[in-house]
Amino acid sequence: MIGLNAGRRPWLALVLVSWGLGLAAPASALQDPTRPPGFDDALIKAAPLADLALQSILVGAERRVAVINGEPRAEGQSFDGIRVRRIHRDRVEVIDRGRVRTLYLDKLPQVRRTQ
Repeated sequence: MIGLNAGRRPWLALVLVSWGLGLAAPASALQDPTRPPGFDDALIKAAPLADLALQSILVGAERRVAVINGEPRAEGQSFDGIRVRRIHRDRVEVIDRGRVRTLYLDKLPQVRRTQ
């Protein structure tokens, strides 16, 4: 059958032969022309955000302190790649690997009245 089609369409025989020999380019070899140079998906991995626990907040006239992971932290202070951005009365904003995160105090358990 290839011999019959080869006379009428010589390019078809060439395609079939090159495909059979494995000369056709696999789809994975194609590259996105809009991808910036040096960009490699295998090297880029999302860094997980740090596990942070806000235990308490102290806001005074002259200082603001938040206890994060058991350690007192002031505004502007950095630790483990995290920077305390702003301490509010009810929450703390931190920058974790370039992303702003808001930490909240855990709500106290509800007390029910019994009669």
